[in-house]
Amino acid sequence: MCRLALKTATTPFSPYSVLQAMESMREGYDGSGLGLLLRGVSFADFSYRNGDPIVSGIAHTNEALVRLNDVMREKGFHKFYDHDFETDMSWLEVPDRHKYFIRVYRMPKPWENYDQARIEQELMMTRLLLRRIGEENNGDLSVFSVWPDVIMIKEIGWPEAVGKALGLDDNRIQARLVMAQGRQNTNWGINLHACHPFFLQGIATMTNGENTAFVTGRDWLLGRGFPGYCGYQSDSEVFAHTLHYVLKKLQLPLAAFKHVITPLSTAELDHHAQAEFLKGLRNACRNLITDGPNCTIASLPDETCLMVMDQKKLRPGTIGGKPGEWAMASEICGVDSMIPDRDRSLDFQPMRHDTVVVGPDRGNYEVWSQEDPLPAVMASC
Repeated sequence: MCRLALKTATTPFSPYSVLQAMESMREGYDGSGLGLLLRGVSFADFSYRNGDPIVSGIAHTNEALVRLNDVMREKGFHKFYDHDFETDMSWLEVPDRHKYFIRVYRMPKPWENYDQARIEQELMMTRLLLRRIGEENNGDLSVFSVWPDVIMIKEIGWPEAVGKALGLDDNRIQARLVMAQGRQNTNWGINLHACHPFFLQGIATMTNGENTAFVTGRDWLLGRGFPGYCGYQSDSEVFAHTLHYVLKKLQLPLAAFKHVITPLSTAELDHHAQAEFLKGLRNACRNLITDGPNCTIASLPDETCLMVMDQKKLRPGTIGGKPGEWAMASEICGVDSMIPDRDRSLDFQPMRHDTVVVGPDRGNYEVWSQEDPLPAVMASC
């Protein structure tokens, strides 16, 4: 098993507070991997301009750092901020890393004429190029994200130790949304890229549990011919790519994601207002149906976040909070740590048909049921 924590707030906060929440749930993972994703980022010593790409990862050697610099320069990126982590590796058991990096770049000049879809494609291909270069050189370069307003950090170790090692407790980096996952190493080797969250073109997911239908989903996604559907150091990466496929490729509303990964039974669909469409969607995407148990938490580029679980509901999740500040976690003690002064009567645990959503306004949370009609589904579908 793993443990998950997400906090979203109107006012930026330190990611270290989410790491402290992870510590409260540490009996559910083994320290073999920790992942952090930050959205809505701000720096104490730099005025970030929204839209500029942020490159985050680890150069394990100086040679890897040189190759990173060469690639970014050759592609026309101009670096104008390089965060100083002020690392203290005595907190960690892993070998010394040459350099953790969070770098802000100006996009290449020719990109000014690109539409948004072309820019997103180019950013993704840049990340994939850097990842491939690292893999071709004995894994000496780990690039986790190349995307505006997003920071990704992955490391081996316990949450507070990683936070102390990277100076995340000093408030020099803050964010409006933070996702964190503590990994339980079960089916896979220790690999930084296996740490959740998983990220593709602004879409991020993390999962507690497993996807025993992993091979079927992975192979089907690989067959789509989309370059971003790759990697798969973890069976849970399928969730990120499936959400991407639903939103970006099928261009369906967010509520359709639950219908793809855990569709209603035929008997349930027979009484649904959109029975014909949903049966067709189930048939077309049958290879993306997941088998659990799992609970998945996700976030989108506009800072919408959501939580769903499979039909077995053996990996619980909870949401709690107050207007302007909400938390999702695997255990109630995680929510208690992130938002202790909330009205606990608003706490909610989703059931097997539910999708829990907090929008970018963060005023409240909504619960969408699969029994309800999908919004904005075209009649032609």
